[in-house]
Amino acid sequence: MTKNVTLTIDSIKVSVPAGATIMEAADSVNVRVPRLCYHSRLSSFGACRICVVEVAGMKNYPPACSTQVKDGMVVMTSSPAILKARRQILELMLNNHNRDCTVCRKNNECELQSLAAQFGLKDIVFEGERKQYPVDRSSAAIVRDSEKCILCNKCVRVCSEIQGVHALTMAHRGFKANVVPAYEMPMADSVCINCGQCVNVCPTGALSEKDAIEDVWRAIQDPGKIVLAQVAPAVRIAIGEGFGSEPGTDLTSETVTALKMLGFDVVFDTQFSADLTIVEEGNEFVHRLKNKGVLPMITSCSPGWIKFCESFYPAMLPHISTCKSPQQMMGAMIKTYYAKKTGIDPASMYSVSIMPCTAKKYEAHRPEMNASGYRDVDAVLTTRELVRMIKEKGLTLHNLPKTAFDSPMGESSGAAPIFGATGGVMEAALRTAYEVITGTELTAIDFKQVRGLSHIKEAVIPIAGTDVRVCVINTLSNVHKVFRDVLSGKKTYHFIEVMTCPGGCLGGGGQPYPQGGREPLDQAVYAKRAAGLYRIDDGKPVRKSHNNPDIIKAYEDFLGKPLGKVPHMLLHTHYHQKLPHGVVPKRAGAANIFK
Repeated sequence: MTKNVTLTIDSIKVSVPAGATIMEAADSVNVRVPRLCYHSRLSSFGACRICVVEVAGMKNYPPACSTQVKDGMVVMTSSPAILKARRQILELMLNNHNRDCTVCRKNNECELQSLAAQFGLKDIVFEGERKQYPVDRSSAAIVRDSEKCILCNKCVRVCSEIQGVHALTMAHRGFKANVVPAYEMPMADSVCINCGQCVNVCPTGALSEKDAIEDVWRAIQDPGKIVLAQVAPAVRIAIGEGFGSEPGTDLTSETVTALKMLGFDVVFDTQFSADLTIVEEGNEFVHRLKNKGVLPMITSCSPGWIKFCESFYPAMLPHISTCKSPQQMMGAMIKTYYAKKTGIDPASMYSVSIMPCTAKKYEAHRPEMNASGYRDVDAVLTTRELVRMIKEKGLTLHNLPKTAFDSPMGESSGAAPIFGATGGVMEAALRTAYEVITGTELTAIDFKQVRGLSHIKEAVIPIAGTDVRVCVINTLSNVHKVFRDVLSGKKTYHFIEVMTCPGGCLGGGGQPYPQGGREPLDQAVYAKRAAGLYRIDDGKPVRKSHNNPDIIKAYEDFLGKPLGKVPHMLLHTHYHQKLPHGVVPKRAGAANIFK
């Protein structure tokens, strides 16, 4: 049994488990100690020192984030001496910080800016040489501006501890200290998977998504362009947070209205292509299962995961489904199926996807994504970027009237919205695979075994005499754990779902920054967003992808049959080993580096 420790914080008696930090003890009684480098889900770093406190009997001011509590400890979090020390720390940070706040992407959402306002800083007290670095815009998804970096190390820790990628590290010392990819190479040449979790936790504007807003505005204002949008499942239950709504609030129809008012000509639902993905992927899984194909089959919807596999586990590439993601399938269908139905020249189409994910920007630029002869997707906007566009137009999202998606790719089943939650792709695929394998109707369609925010979920699903073993993973550090067991033969699965981000797409790197004092990676926020997606699923009259009338018609009018010639050309692809720029593999087809 864990022993409790009793201490006093600002005259409040506190009892917390032994080993807790002063920060955790203060949070437990709602005493807010300022923080910049601290995050409850990341290891303690103690770099920024903005959380220093005064402890009776201690000569120096210890950081609350990394100092463990002791019995009888007396802590003062806001004495005059501590407030003075914090002001000086902030003043030193601001001296070495880029000051283009009004045009910074984190303006009014920057933690450093908020602390400066909280402490009433009006003047730059310390003036001296400031660090100067070029902005790294090489990546298709992430922009790195080291002049805004405060060396909090959150990006390094989230990349290694949550994602297991280790794309960023701290280099040099003192004034020259900087956060960089390995060998200080450009982000585009590194092992960065473009997931954007570093952007989510960055307290300033040192890391941000690569903005596509101006490109989209130009397309909208071009009379020669037909501008079409698609909206991902996880966007609709998070976009309201940018306007003060609770996480999980469904603003699907209001988002369609906003897009029309912004000037988009046509608005489709990515949930249609999520259903399309399931029909193709479910049939692919059944084909592999029946014909002794490569198993386990692994989902391919998450572009960060795909680049991770290409970089770290090339031996596992044959296991990945050949299906494109819903974003790319919709892009291909817009410039073929929809173009054919309407007679619109696909060359005049400008296809924009609204995604919760920064890695979707990278995916849209991949050379494989143009099987129709045109780019599947021309531009990707994150949820955050769409929020900015809506606000720029002077609109308040939740006050807008409701508008339905356009046809013929605006209808979806209940299986589609749950794509946005970890386990959702697996559940949607099982609903279809069961009926394809058995030829009978599945009545108990809620596979709750694969739901929830646990990082690794396992289940055994009996289907027609076969115990189908499935595994669901979210965050890529957990892929290492599962793949070690798979490659060693310790565990076997038929089907594995991998989602790059915490909680799945609903925790994507392009979702709104936390509001109301919440911190990034907040599990409670993810749970509310997931609940919103499952409510949409429950309310759908059709809850299996292959029963979506628009999907059935698309196969009848254009695609033919699942896994047929047209789907194979437009909706499937293959992936290949990737290595950081300049790195040569020791041998072809090398197994993963962790085996």
